[in-house]
Amino acid sequence: MTATDTRADRSTGRTRLLPPMPTQAERVAELLRESLIDGVYPPGRRLSEERLCEELGVSRNTLREAFRLLVRERLLVHQMHRGVFVGLPTSDDVRDLFKARRTLELPALRDATAPAEEAVRLVGAAVDEGEAAREREDWWRMGTANMRFHQAVAGLSESARVNEFMSQVLAETRLVFHVMDAPREFHAPYLDWNRRIHTLLASGDPRGAAEELATYLDTSEDQLVTAFTAMEERA
Repeated sequence: MTATDTRADRSTGRTRLLPPMPTQAERVAELLRESLIDGVYPPGRRLSEERLCEELGVSRNTLREAFRLLVRERLLVHQMHRGVFVGLPTSDDVRDLFKARRTLELPALRDATAPAEEAVRLVGAAVDEGEAAREREDWWRMGTANMRFHQAVAGLSESARVNEFMSQVLAETRLVFHVMDAPREFHAPYLDWNRRIHTLLASGDPRGAAEELATYLDTSEDQLVTAFTAMEERA
């Protein structure tokens, strides 16, 4: 359990609760979650406790607690007597992930009527990063930039909880794209769409941006569910 802190609010004289400080295991889980979003660990890979403890400079107990946190998030799977493995999503997982993404991303974008300048800048920076990766034909980095774009869209909500949930969802979403092993085909067509969404947002039309994103998510889900269903039928 994380510790909490309090601080007096000078404007009201009331004591307010500060966000809890993350435990070491939670910090390790966050590092591993970011690695999954960046595509470092492919689905189905067994994670070596010895190697990760050495890389992260933590004890086995800390790492195992981080693993337990990520198992609860469905990012990792613990197999008795075999170890911990990166999750392998199914077509049902794809459908559920997109349901969660609509819940998190669309309201954040639609309600961004007076967004923070920095929040809008982060959305645009992710678009720039994706376009630069496309120019270099760095397809995997392009996929990472696309994940950051959606994280930045959720960030428009200015909610720490939405950001946290979105990070979990995007880590699992990246596993979906990892299974497809076709980052160019599944990310490149959406870069121009990302640009249109950012342009609408920056010009003061968040509802128009949200409408674009809704169609975007429908199209992406259909594409991925079709591909996953075909793979499952062949298996």
